[in-house]
Amino acid sequence: MVLNRQMLILLCSLVGSPAGLWAAENMVAEGERLYNQNCGFCHQADAIGKPGVAPSLTNKEFLSLADDKFIMGTIRDGRSGTGMPPFAHLGRSGVKAIVAYLRDHEQLPDRSAAVNAEPEAHGDARLGKLWFEQVCAGCHGFSGDGYAAGGTGTAIGKPGFLNKVSDGLIRTTIKEGRSGTRMMGFQGGTGLADLSDREIDDIITYLRSMNR
Repeated sequence: MVLNRQMLILLCSLVGSPAGLWAAENMVAEGERLYNQNCGFCHQADAIGKPGVAPSLTNKEFLSLADDKFIMGTIRDGRSGTGMPPFAHLGRSGVKAIVAYLRDHEQLPDRSAAVNAEPEAHGDARLGKLWFEQVCAGCHGFSGDGYAAGGTGTAIGKPGFLNKVSDGLIRTTIKEGRSGTRMMGFQGGTGLADLSDREIDDIITYLRSMNR
């Protein structure tokens, strides 16, 4: 079940927990304040992102697939070599508040545990490089540098991303894409390319080789 602010209000009223409701509401409000002060310039109002500058943080597929640890780690540590600086100075409570604000935009059930439990990719990096250059590099850059390479996609070849993301999250994103963005799905009849599971794992293996 996805618990946004309205559902949280209803749930707390039913179980008679005004203190819990107050705490949840205040965390979301504090997160919105911190987001507007620190994140809104790049990620835009309501964290919808801006192509070529910063990704959407309220995309429904992203919020469904990414767990809090991944999001919090990215906010805290930033992503070296990109325009995303670290925000460790906000402290754990500040980072958690921003995540609570982002979670308030959820529309889909949380799939992060199942996605992160998927097996690691064990493909052929040489074949993955060929697929990456054909279907990924146009947006993400041939070295995975993302916006820095003039692409519309994020920097998926950088340690700041690869050290935090699970193979399952990469795999599912490649398969399904993200609605409302330029990241289309790459599997099935409606995909930009009908990649097999093995070919997707080849791409993931190649991406991992960039981080060595």
